[in-house]
Amino acid sequence: MSLEPEVVRIDGREARAVSALDRGLHYGDGLFETIACLEHRPRLLERHLARLEAGCRRLALATDLAAVAAEVRELAAGAGRAIVKVLVTRGVATARGYGPSGTERPTRITLRYAWPEDDAHLAQDGVRVRIAATRLGENPALAGLKHCNRLEQVLARAELRDAELAEALMFSSGGRLISGTMSNVFLVHQGRLATPRLDACGVAGVMRAAVLEAAAVAGIPAAEDALGALELERAEEIFLTNALIGVRPVRELQGAPREVGAVTRALQAQLAAVLARDGARA
Repeated sequence: MSLEPEVVRIDGREARAVSALDRGLHYGDGLFETIACLEHRPRLLERHLARLEAGCRRLALATDLAAVAAEVRELAAGAGRAIVKVLVTRGVATARGYGPSGTERPTRITLRYAWPEDDAHLAQDGVRVRIAATRLGENPALAGLKHCNRLEQVLARAELRDAELAEALMFSSGGRLISGTMSNVFLVHQGRLATPRLDACGVAGVMRAAVLEAAAVAGIPAAEDALGALELERAEEIFLTNALIGVRPVRELQGAPREVGAVTRALQAQLAAVLARDGARA
């Protein structure tokens, strides 16, 4: 995927630079969304906007969600297949130090990237993953948010020396399975679907929510649970999700082969129907 974006806007205007005093740069004081756009439409946009709104509320960030939605739709309309990334920061600092003054004006950065076609065999055959040594710190105040502090994921991603490894699974400092560096994780055991509870850390992914909805429609028992190494080891199926990859089975964990099973296949099919309905509404 090309690093160079096709479009960069700051607060709705074509631009390539933000202020050196922006609190997003200094403190990671902001949130972001990465949105898949297909056939000139943003996928799962309402879910992205709802998560962004919830994050802004928790961080006390003021932002114009209507303007975000309009800009995402406009950028999606200009490309048949693209990725649109939106970042909202607290804006340029008006005082030194961690504490915001309350007089800052938020900064909105919107980028559109080309999105090459996926390698189809990854969804069919699955991917290879390992377990990261880097742990995620537990902090309920930030749990679930897609905030701009991603250094733990940066360190975990740097552990992947093999280019064929698609992802690293991350545990929390308390020993709970949480997610991949850029994905949510699901386990299947005895026909039951489980995904890690994200009350201590981790990102509540929009595709994660869509998969839970798809499981309910398909009649597959599913729950958000506190999961650990034992649950990961005994899982009969493992798959990953995010806004771009949909459902991607795990065929190898820590060098050991894993089955791509019937529950994973059923959810891939059901999710396709969920996404088709979403596309029709967009």
